[in-house]
This record gives sequence, C-alpha cells and structure tokens, in this order.
Amino acid sequence: MLIRKTTKNDIKEIMPIFEEARGTIAALGIDQWQNGYPSEAVVLADIEKNQSYLCEIDGKACGTFAMLENGEPTYDKIFDGNWLTGDESRDYIAIHRVAISVTRRGSGLSGKIIGYAECFAKALGRKSLRIDTHRGNVVMRRMLEKNGFLHCGTIYLENGDERVAYEKII
Repeated sequence: MLIRKTTKNDIKEIMPIFEEARGTIAALGIDQWQNGYPSEAVVLADIEKNQSYLCEIDGKACGTFAMLENGEPTYDKIFDGNWLTGDESRDYIAIHRVAISVTRRGSGLSGKIIGYAECFAKALGRKSLRIDTHRGNVVMRRMLEKNGFLHCGTIYLENGDERVAYEKII
C-alpha cells in the first residue's frame, strides 16, 4: 500500500470514496457528512493547503484523509473533559475526513492510516494525534478506540454541531 499527497488529478477517484462513506454514515441514521460534504471544493482546499492524502493499493485509490499540522480551531475549547496533552497544547496533528472504500473496509487500512499519521507527527516532534466524529458514528468510534485513541470530551464545530473528541499520545 502507498500513502501519498493527493493531487488535483486524484479528485475523480476520491469523490466516489466519500460518496460510499456518506452512504455508510446515513445507514447509521446520523447526519454527519450528508448534503454533499466533503465536497470537491473541500478536497481542493485540502490539496492546496498540502494536507490531503490518498491511499492506493495496486495503483487504485482505496482511502483518503487529511492531516492538519497547525492545529484545529474547533479543538481550542473542549467540554465535558480535557485533552490528554492539555487543553492549551498545540503539539498535535489533527486528522480529518477519513474515508475508506467499501471494498477495503475491514482490511486494516484505517490502522495503517493512523500509523502513517503517528510517524508524520513524530517526525514533526508532535506529542499526539487528535480527531473528532459524530457521537452516533459507532464504526469510527470503534476504529479509534481499537487504534489507541481515548475519548476526551466534546467539541463544537464552527456551525455549532457537536462532535466527540479523541486523542492518542504518541
């Protein structure tokens, strides 16, 4: 498997993976990632910020995610808990928009993405990984806990939507 930076040429392969993920999340009965999110514009913005990644197996796209090196503003305030590395710490990498093709789910790809993010964060001297998800996204929550993340509390997105927040010390 290869993990590399996403290019604009990869968008046509990434968007169907997001569409599959939206379907899976909708089947859970939750509203996360509905109404076309993440859109092509969001993916383009991630590419332009150099924070979008593509997973390939045998030259075929099978997953995608974003990593933010400079903090996540919605993580500045956490409620009903605390970050493991401290609420004021900016010593983390934020992971967003993780999506895996239906054909590769259950193959350990999510663990490889987390491992890649850990190596990336260590190379930058960061202490942890942070991520959030919808409270009802039991599939994502199970994956995070299986990969060593601990539930830290609640954060609120810019639009006010609640998300459960996780952190993993590396």
